[in-house]
Amino acid sequence: MLKLFRSRRGGAAVEFAFIAPILVLVFFGLIELSEGMNARQRMETVAATSADLVAQSTTMTPTAISNVFAAANAIMYPYPTNVKIVLTSIQDDPANSLTKGKVVWSQATANATARSAGQLFTIGGTGANTIPVGVITAGGSVILAEVTYSFTPVTHYVIGGSVNMSTRFFSRPRRAVQVAWSNS
Repeated sequence: MLKLFRSRRGGAAVEFAFIAPILVLVFFGLIELSEGMNARQRMETVAATSADLVAQSTTMTPTAISNVFAAANAIMYPYPTNVKIVLTSIQDDPANSLTKGKVVWSQATANATARSAGQLFTIGGTGANTIPVGVITAGGSVILAEVTYSFTPVTHYVIGGSVNMSTRFFSRPRRAVQVAWSNS
């Protein structure tokens, strides 16, 4: 019996049995973390690219907006295309210059809701209806891209459910004071 307690055979196997579940959890956690970081980076690229594409135009049409949304979905590949995009043109409100901005037009993907024309934004502060100071000039306008994505990891070992991500990106029009909207 005493010889049994002094035996060291199989000690490494017992230690490995204790450590293996932790190593597997760390492995899958790193996979989910890197996958989530890649999805976040792509989502931010979608916001920047969408706002930039609209800001390069003088007039946006339903066809042009549809093309912007198609480009955004291509950027998100290979992730599922449940990305929500809202593109909004905001003009400096002449009645409240440099303290308020007013929505001129807004378009959204089918799974999102566009902003209402005439909706006011506060310049400065934090929140969904604010514009950072210095982004919009007196009498000017800005394009706002709001992107929301629900990331669901493939493995589900560490992150059990979905993680909602969102970002905003502002871009000033380049070829006109304001990007106009045309239904034709």
